[in-house]
Order: sequence, then C-alpha cells, then structure tokens
Amino acid sequence: MGDHYGFSLTTFSPSGKLMQIEYALNAVRNGQPSVGLRATDGVVLATENKSSVLYADENKIEKISEHIGCVYSGMGPDYRILVRKARKIAMEYELAYGEEIPPTQLVTRLAAVMQEYTQSGGVRPFGVSMLIAGWDASATEPRPLLFQADPSGAYFAWKATALGKNDVNAKTFLEKRYNDSLELDDGIHTSLLTLRESFDVGMTEENVEIAVCDKNGFRRLAKQQIKDYLTEL
Repeated sequence: MGDHYGFSLTTFSPSGKLMQIEYALNAVRNGQPSVGLRATDGVVLATENKSSVLYADENKIEKISEHIGCVYSGMGPDYRILVRKARKIAMEYELAYGEEIPPTQLVTRLAAVMQEYTQSGGVRPFGVSMLIAGWDASATEPRPLLFQADPSGAYFAWKATALGKNDVNAKTFLEKRYNDSLELDDGIHTSLLTLRESFDVGMTEENVEIAVCDKNGFRRLAKQQIKDYLTEL
C-alpha cells in the first residue's frame, strides 16, 4: 500500500501528501545551499558550487533574459531542463509582444510547467526549487523582484530566502540581518554571510557563485570580484 502512494503522482497518502512531491522536496533540502536577497536597488543570488579539477565549468546561476536570472537547489539535470523552458517562454513572449517578459509573467508560466509535471502520466515532478531574480521595468515604478518556485508548481515572492542544505538556519540568520533599506552592495555581504551558515568548508571564489540583477540587467560576478567581497567579510 505504501508503495502505491510512493509511486502514484495523483494519489494522496493517508496523511494528505503527494509522496512524489515529498521526494522532490527532499532532493531540494539535500541540495547545495542557495540564497536570494532583494535589496532596494536590485537582487542578489548566491550559491555554493563545488568544483573539481575533473569537472568542466558548469554554472548554477543562469541568465534567462536581459533582466531575469535564476539559481537552484536540488537536481542539476532537472534544473537545466527548466532553464531551457524558461528561456523559451521568455523568447516567445518577446517575439509576440516586442518587449522583455516581466519577471512575474515568467514565474507564473514556468510554475505552471512545473505543476503540470505533478499530474501528467509518464513523468515525475522536477526535483528542484528555483530562486528567480528579476527587474520589473514594466511596473509604474521599476523595481527588483525575487521569487521562489517549488516542485509542486507553487511560487512565492520573497524579500530574502534560502534553499538547500541547512535552509532553516540560513533563513533564521536572514531574519536577523535583513532590513528593507539594504542596498545591493550590503546585500551581497549579507548573502555571503548567510551562505556561510551552510558551508562545511571555507568559502572561496572557486566554490561560490554570485549574481546581481538591477536596472542595468542580470550578470554574474567575476571570481576576482567574489574574492574581494569575501575578503571584506
């Protein structure tokens, strides 16, 4: 009986859970830590990226459109599929309307794709949660936005949050350190301090990725820039 609940996408367990979603969320909780923080003038994304001399360079933080980017915790192959889908959504919107897709529109459409995979035959939920950073130039007052999208297709807007290993400790740290007047530069420091709560080893420019999104666009920081910020901690 337990196996039936575990394998079925559409059968709730006696406790009211869809076990395939629970398994996907477990993949997220065991994933490498990621942090997102919305400052007054932009958004910061930071994550651990364990490197090895045997690995080819593989970014965890990806650009989706000019003013939107994302990071994840969970299963890398699932994330890469969602990044491709997100880029396709953004491209199709721009072709149809002649302007960049607003972050809220992208998140809504991508979350719908994730939700579809919780109830369709022959597929399983994506084992990944994503933090999506964007700059909404279409708003009356342009502003930074930060969203989280989960395997269930649920999505939330955040001022600051954390995913992956030790996310509870990281969120507790953010609650103590975050304030609404943080600017982007201070937001990078706060994000790195939060990320350090989940690190088993020392942070270096080789095992940390940082990106920022503001009115000028979404961009990853170079290793030397990351090294400079780490020196200031």
